[in-house]
Amino acid sequence: MPTDAQQACFEAGIKFGSLYHQFAGTPVSPRSTRSLETAIAESIENQPFCESVTVAIDDDAVAADIDHENGYTELSGHLMEVEMRIAYDSVTVRTRMAMEDGYPLMKLVEVVDGRDPDGDVPADTDATN
Repeated sequence: MPTDAQQACFEAGIKFGSLYHQFAGTPVSPRSTRSLETAIAESIENQPFCESVTVAIDDDAVAADIDHENGYTELSGHLMEVEMRIAYDSVTVRTRMAMEDGYPLMKLVEVVDGRDPDGDVPADTDATN
């Protein structure tokens, strides 16, 4: 049986897979970056255990990628940075996707278990997702 921390990390992976593969290839222009950021974040936040998603699309990189007169390019990993917070029972996971060595790397930033040393969930923690 997976631990809560393992399950929280799994949930984060599911969210990243959905986000990247659902939105990669979406037409984007410097005029549409803010609305696309919002659409991506709100879409992924609908998923279970997802507390927050922040998407930042680089307007300058989008403009630099436009190579035809139609005024848009396709969204890809090098154009955006993403941060997510996932909570599963007493565990909170923070993740980030950013360019690293020319690749949009998705990684765990922090895994915090809210249980006390005896394994009990503190009374002020809602563990009923």
